Amino acid sequence: MNIKSLLLGSAAALIAVSGARAADAVVVAEPEPAEYVKICDVYGSGYFYIPGTETCLRIGGYVRYDIGAGDAGSFDGANHVPDHEDGTNSSFSKNARFTLKTWTGQETELGTLKTYTETRFNFGNSNGDYLNQASSNANDWQGRNKALSLRYAYIQLGGLRVGKDDTAFDTFTNYAGAVIQDTLVPYGGQESNVVQYYFDAGNGFSAVVSLEEGAGAVGTIDSYVPHVVGGLKYKSDWGSVTGVVAYDSNYEEVAGKVRLDVNVSKEFTLFVMGGYGTDDNLTDYAGNTIDAHGRGFYKQWGGNWAIWGGGTYKFNDKTSFNAQVSYDDWKNLGVAANVAYTVVPGFTVTAEVDYLNAGKFGDADFNNWTKANKKSSLGGILRFQRSF
Repeated sequence: MNIKSLLLGSAAALIAVSGARAADAVVVAEPEPAEYVKICDVYGSGYFYIPGTETCLRIGGYVRYDIGAGDAGSFDGANHVPDHEDGTNSSFSKNARFTLKTWTGQETELGTLKTYTETRFNFGNSNGDYLNQASSNANDWQGRNKALSLRYAYIQLGGLRVGKDDTAFDTFTNYAGAVIQDTLVPYGGQESNVVQYYFDAGNGFSAVVSLEEGAGAVGTIDSYVPHVVGGLKYKSDWGSVTGVVAYDSNYEEVAGKVRLDVNVSKEFTLFVMGGYGTDDNLTDYAGNTIDAHGRGFYKQWGGNWAIWGGGTYKFNDKTSFNAQVSYDDWKNLGVAANVAYTVVPGFTVTAEVDYLNAGKFGDADFNNWTKANKKSSLGGILRFQRSF
């Protein structure tokens, strides 16, 4: 046997052994392809498909920090705060808020099925007066966790909406101005359980009918008869005209508002809104206490009529100026103005000044408390908000 034959034989043996071992090897299964989240662009940016479904989901919200000072509006500074030398001082009011929002959308044979929720978590203080311990908010100057708030939670299929929303008396008119304190002269109730139907004619006209429960001691319905709100709107390139009428079933009173919005230019918009209610009272008894937040759920201004007006001017993509003036039949006057500056996309700082000239609660003649004890007050708020 020569060397060449020996080499060929060795090579053949190695090939045979390798083939036998290859036949005995364990075959590893291929990994399953990963199922990545798919973007859903049907309802706007930020939506994605919930894996395994045709439902699109969006998660968002904001983190906000407010600093209030002075004595005008719901973000008043804390008054008469006890200090460490047995005296009292005034101080800022502060509130940190985390708001979580969710949206869902899905196309069905009956139209688009949507949901919306908004939950708010707060820590801060309010305009308590430590010297007035008889007051229900005497200790509101203390920093603390506040009650968890389910602000919105509704289902909408096509034009039908059911669940918790703000009253259509406010939402259909788009509330009031773009200021923080837009309710110095209030323009209606807010939170309510609702059954609503929206109709869009497609030619600029839209309408709403809403059956509502109301809220609060004097606003929640006290029988099987709901509050009823109806509205009609026309919208075009120049602006819009909106009207709403509300029937308060508790008091069998009617209130209405008409709003005009005008797009003066791309940078400048104006609005004016007038309200009228058949009941000219402002306060009402709730058990053994007095409610100073309105006669019923809708007409919460003083007297029969009230007016709100203001506008927004955008200096550039980052900076805007917003203002609102409000006045009612009992000569309550509110003025609010702010400058909002977008530091970077999603982060806005707003500085606002507020003035209020209104009746001082506590007059023994409850039906006329806003006509007497007039008081001028001034306050402001600095807001930092990161939206996502």
